[in-house]
Order: sequence, then C-alpha cells, then structure tokens
Amino acid sequence: MIKAVDLNSDLGESFGQWRMGNDAAVLEIVSSANIACGFHAGSPEGILKTLKAAKQHQVAIGAHVAYPDLVGFGRRNMDIASDELTADVIYQIGALQGLAKAVGMKVTYVKPHGALYNTIAHDKRQALAVIEAILAIDPQLILVALAGSPLITLAKEKGLRVVAEAFADRAYHADGTLVSRKQEGAVLHDPQLVAQRMLKLVQKGGVESIEGTFTAIQADSICVHGDSPDAVNLAKSVKEILITHGIAIKPFTSAIGIKEA
Repeated sequence: MIKAVDLNSDLGESFGQWRMGNDAAVLEIVSSANIACGFHAGSPEGILKTLKAAKQHQVAIGAHVAYPDLVGFGRRNMDIASDELTADVIYQIGALQGLAKAVGMKVTYVKPHGALYNTIAHDKRQALAVIEAILAIDPQLILVALAGSPLITLAKEKGLRVVAEAFADRAYHADGTLVSRKQEGAVLHDPQLVAQRMLKLVQKGGVESIEGTFTAIQADSICVHGDSPDAVNLAKSVKEILITHGIAIKPFTSAIGIKEA
C-alpha cells in the first residue's frame, strides 16, 4: 500500500476583480499547486499573490498550461498547429518561471489544463508538441499526466519524468477515461463520498467507475479542482481520511529530491 501521496489543486485562476476559488484556504491543505499561466485563466497580479501564498505554506508549484481560451476557461478543444502549441506552452512556462523567481520559488513541474490535458492524453501529435516545449525550456520539469494514458509512455520515451494523476472530484469510465463534464454525474460534490473513493484508490489501486465496475488507477498524485465551490471541503476530507489511515500527504517532487526554491 502507498505510504504517501501528493494532493494537488488548480489555483491562480482569478482574473482581476473576477474571483475563482479560495486559493488561500486550499493552500493550507494541498502539497502541490498547479498555477494558471494566463491562457485559460489568471492575471499576473493574482498569480503572483497565489505564488506568495504557496511559498508561505511550502507547497510545490507547477505550470498549469492551457489552450489560449479565456472565454471557455480552457475547456474547449482546439486543433492548434504543432509549432504554435509548442510556442504557447514555452511562453506560459516562462511567464510562470519569471513570477516564481520574483518570490523566491521554482517551477518544478507542468500539468496541462482542461481540454489540452484530455487531448494530449491520447492525441500523439499535440502530445509531442507539448513534450517538445517542456524539453526545450527545461528538461528537468516533471510532466503530470492522466493515469493510464498513452501520454505517460510517450513522454518517458522522450526523456521526461512523468507523474500519473487521479482526480478526486471526477467520475471515471470503466476504461479509465474521465466522464465528460457534459454528462450528468461527471463532477462529484459529496466530501465523504470523494474521501472514501480516494482512500480506496490509495489502498486498493482503483475506484468504482460510472458503469459500476472497479477500475484500476495507479497514481502518485490526486487532484481536487480549485474552481469547484466544494474545493476546500473536498480537499480537507480527502486529506483527513488519508492521514487517519496512515497515508502522508507530500509533494511528489520531494520523493524525487527536487527543491522548490
């Protein structure tokens, strides 16, 4: 059984006067923060504020790169040319690296957001474009990818370190893919249910799919979406049940020996 697991959340997604989530409260719970880079959400001032809070709580930070889609919050599929996508990802990582440096922090990983995350899990062309971007700007960065997806093998073949991720507040199909947000029951809101599912994930290596069958999922990081109104309660419930059962919450970067500053 796993003795420690990473708990991450998507943060830094507020934009000026428009507030998304409760970064301050979530950062008291999670061990890693996926920080928006301005393409799907996040303004420089808001991102900087979240980075300062992450440093205060000693939370690892990663670049939450996305399609250029502020209106759709990065959740609309885009057929972007490979060279354009590579440049977009380099640009986003570089922007976050600059802001992080200003507060004495280091970007240690990359986690694609929304539609980009789901697309590159299975689309080899776009996956290679993202991999090329990471290798170009910093080959030491870790890629966070959907557990069980072909992207994990592809990225490792290209020389990247990869961490497999599961979602606490999302439903799964029997084949290990995420249930579309357009489908009823795709997003889970009950803190107790979510906590029990994540305990089963860590102890048994899987969760119950929306079809009612056990689905094996091997992951070293668990995500609770920061934009959910239930984010704080969900993250807190997951952390509490895991700790109660002897499972520590630690950033996956610590297991690899990466310093955050």
